[in-house]
Amino acid sequence: MAETQSPSVQDIRYGGFTRFELELEFVQSLGNPLYLNHLAATQKVFDNPEFIAYIDYLQYFQLPQYAKYIAYPGPALRNLELLKQETFRKHIVDVGLAQAMFEQGIIAGKRDQS
Repeated sequence: MAETQSPSVQDIRYGGFTRFELELEFVQSLGNPLYLNHLAATQKVFDNPEFIAYIDYLQYFQLPQYAKYIAYPGPALRNLELLKQETFRKHIVDVGLAQAMFEQGIIAGKRDQS
């Protein structure tokens, strides 16, 4: 009888996507400060130690071999880093902060295009 091998973590698919693809999509979404505000204000995930551990785990995207897959690495990686700070996690619930970050991102994007 042939032995069945369990698939490696990279081979497992969730809704047709690999774990890496799902994590990449989530890290990219963290580049949007209004999404961070939504997570803080309505989902309350920033108080959850398991979520904070997940943010720590996702720091591997800071490495060049993974960062190269992020469409807009600047804001995504900056916000991933900021989420490690408890003070930031408490203050992002303020929509004013999220809006200011969003506007700064637009200004930076326009500056980078010129």
